[in-house]
Amino acid sequence: MPIYNVHHVTTYRYKTPVGFGEHRMMFSPREGHDQHLLSSSLSIYPEPASLRFSDDALSNRIGVARFSIRADTLIFDSRIRVRLSRSHPAGFNIEERARSLPVVLEADETDDLGLFMTRRHFESSVGLDEWAKSFLRPDRPTPTLELLTAMIHGIRRGLTYVRRTETGIQSPADTLKRGSGTCRDFTELMIDALRSLGLPARFVSGYLYVPQRDRHDVHGGGSTHAWVQVFLPGAGWIDIDPTNAILGNEGLVRIAVAREPSEALPLSGSFSGFPSDDLGMEVSVKVEREDSVEAEPSTALRA
Repeated sequence: MPIYNVHHVTTYRYKTPVGFGEHRMMFSPREGHDQHLLSSSLSIYPEPASLRFSDDALSNRIGVARFSIRADTLIFDSRIRVRLSRSHPAGFNIEERARSLPVVLEADETDDLGLFMTRRHFESSVGLDEWAKSFLRPDRPTPTLELLTAMIHGIRRGLTYVRRTETGIQSPADTLKRGSGTCRDFTELMIDALRSLGLPARFVSGYLYVPQRDRHDVHGGGSTHAWVQVFLPGAGWIDIDPTNAILGNEGLVRIAVAREPSEALPLSGSFSGFPSDDLGMEVSVKVEREDSVEAEPSTALRA
């Protein structure tokens, strides 16, 4: 079982000392049958007047910091150590009713999963439905794992990854039209495509381990990463990384799951001062695997 160490530092800089509003953070990994938190630490400078933690409606761990002093720098320094059990859909006990499309959900499952089956871009999904259906067999039912495999390889081969530091997500139609996007855009595209085919899907935010030997072929390292989870009866929630065509959880450390990306922001907050005081934000993420001498170098991003 691989163990991953993640060091995530976010630094805000200002021209003059400013006041800070409430800051909401999502740094703690989710506990699960295939992911276990071994240790964690969080340092904040300047020290907050209060720091509290709670779970949201989807059992994501939320931290909220409040401040009482002014400063020209604000730093969040998070370290976590996580043990993963590798999982792949081919090894799951997927129920017969979910092995090919259409997947049959029972009434209680539909009630529980309704939010993850609702289309977010239905009115602006020009071309999306046709794109999603292009991965189906025309003459007989399509095996579910065949669909998932074909779709992630369709994204990997047919769309170009571009790093973008600006906030916001492209609509699936825009991503298909542009032929490019970030991991967030590819995740949103696949979620809406899966929902159009009747499959419950949700947004995942976390970290990606990138071995040094594969850095030019794997995208999304050096910062937080986004991918998809799809629900299949018998298997539960399955991790899928459309950016790198990864089926299963290998190298993926889950922090938060959400119905939509805005619910899974790693860090958000405000400051009191002039807009011109803001000198930008730097994010550095380093992911190491303990049973490997390889590590992903830190990458600094400026907003």
